[in-house]
Amino acid sequence: MAEADNRPTNFIRQIIDNDLETGVHKTVQTRFPPEPNGFLHIGHAKSICLNFGIAEDYQGTCNLRFDDTNPEKESIDYVNAIKSDVQWLGYQWSGDVRYSSGYFQQLHDYAVELIEKGLAYVDFSTQEEMREMRGTLTQPGTNSPYRDTAPEENKEHFRKMAAGEYEEGHCCLRAKIDMTSPFMVMRDPVIYRIRFAHHHQTGDKWCIYPMYDFTHCISDAIEGISHSLCTLEFQDNRRLYDWVIENISIETTPRQYEFSRLNLEYTVLSKRKLIQLVTENHVSGWDDPRMPTIAGLKRRGYTPASIREFCQRIGVTKMDNLIEMSMLEACIRDDLNVNAPRAMAVLDPIRLVIENYQGDGEMLSAANHPNDETQGTRELPFDKEIFIERDDFRESANKKYKRLVLDKEVRLRNAYVVKAVRVDKDEDGNITTVYCTYDPDTLGKDPADGRKVKGVIHWVSAMRNQPAEIRLYDRLFKVPNPNGVELDEALNEDSLVVKQGVVESSMVSAEVGKAVQFERTGYFCKDVESSDEKLVFNRTVALRDTWAKIES
Repeated sequence: MAEADNRPTNFIRQIIDNDLETGVHKTVQTRFPPEPNGFLHIGHAKSICLNFGIAEDYQGTCNLRFDDTNPEKESIDYVNAIKSDVQWLGYQWSGDVRYSSGYFQQLHDYAVELIEKGLAYVDFSTQEEMREMRGTLTQPGTNSPYRDTAPEENKEHFRKMAAGEYEEGHCCLRAKIDMTSPFMVMRDPVIYRIRFAHHHQTGDKWCIYPMYDFTHCISDAIEGISHSLCTLEFQDNRRLYDWVIENISIETTPRQYEFSRLNLEYTVLSKRKLIQLVTENHVSGWDDPRMPTIAGLKRRGYTPASIREFCQRIGVTKMDNLIEMSMLEACIRDDLNVNAPRAMAVLDPIRLVIENYQGDGEMLSAANHPNDETQGTRELPFDKEIFIERDDFRESANKKYKRLVLDKEVRLRNAYVVKAVRVDKDEDGNITTVYCTYDPDTLGKDPADGRKVKGVIHWVSAMRNQPAEIRLYDRLFKVPNPNGVELDEALNEDSLVVKQGVVESSMVSAEVGKAVQFERTGYFCKDVESSDEKLVFNRTVALRDTWAKIES
């Protein structure tokens, strides 16, 4: 089936097109096969979008299968988190969730088949001995003294392994391939090991567990996967993938295809390093908004649409490269600029007193979005005393400063033109209050006398507002490529700055996780830790790419 013109194309889709046209496959069956030993990250999102996206575009199906062969590092909590992340991104797997552990009996039987064919043997060598016999990249390996054990004897040893009659580490089952192969993965790899560990799906039924490389290809074949897509680090492993399939009596023969993994600036995607960030308390958890996990991005305010768009923009190739963080941030800015309603918040308040303002205050009206009338309007409480940003006032400034200056005018966003006349200061010389006058004829328009006011600043009523903790999240690392650098040295000490500010009263009813643009400040969302007593907002992204300016 040829691709539609509006679909993205890449070398994988070209392979699929050819397979369908030549009759190699009649339908497309993909799978997303995470190991449940941690949370998914933005790199997994690329794989999710690829596998599920291909299945959708070719009217095929995509399985969600957990490659759960290492019970000591896996948990049901990770399983549930992964399922939630896939659905949050907007995808639904075909049929029931699948587990490699559901194929343990079949995997065991295929291992016995290899033993009977003289293609697998039980090795009693120690790990150190096996490491020495394995050789190096420039030197071939040497055969294990157990390599030529008779099949019947190997079957009995394997039976004892499965029955729990051998201790952990006492022996393992290895494929009998080629110890002189230039590919290390083909030098009699271990395919089964003993582990007395409770499994989150099978309980204590098994005490032997298959290795990933043995499990993955067979699971693909059992499920009838047509195109098994994985990242480039598994390129050499494809030889073992094909060897296993070719040497067992299974009907389907899936093919593995590799693409480049996602490498993203100013972060790490190694699961080992992500775990280190969590366990060493560099972050508050897997869903810390600075983490590149899908849970972290969601909590920070990223949308499924922005992540899918990012994955489409970076494309699918075989070339490793480091993707600029600005590309991901551009995707969320583009999304939220169109969809996020507007509000006002003051992060570092200074009091502004309007001396000639009369009355008990009023309610002004403001559009929730400047370009989308369907989002309606909101009421803004306006009072004699308001808060403005401390950075929005100077006693004196040059002509480039377009905010409030003594004896100069500025427009209050959605309100009036004001003119600063004097200030109060504390004992240390810090400004505590700015006094001004306002022109009542300037609501929502330029002054009638024709004078032009260039500056516009945001504000919040000092009498009717909601205090809020504003968390300004930034890039977790201060160097573009923190891989290979000690975490402590590369971490950005300003990746989280907390401000005690004020927001419009309407923000009390804001939905957790739903984006809002705090005008002139950035895009934010209400955090899960918010309560009626204490609002908490996370910054998703600033309005502009400030890092680009810093780097230039």
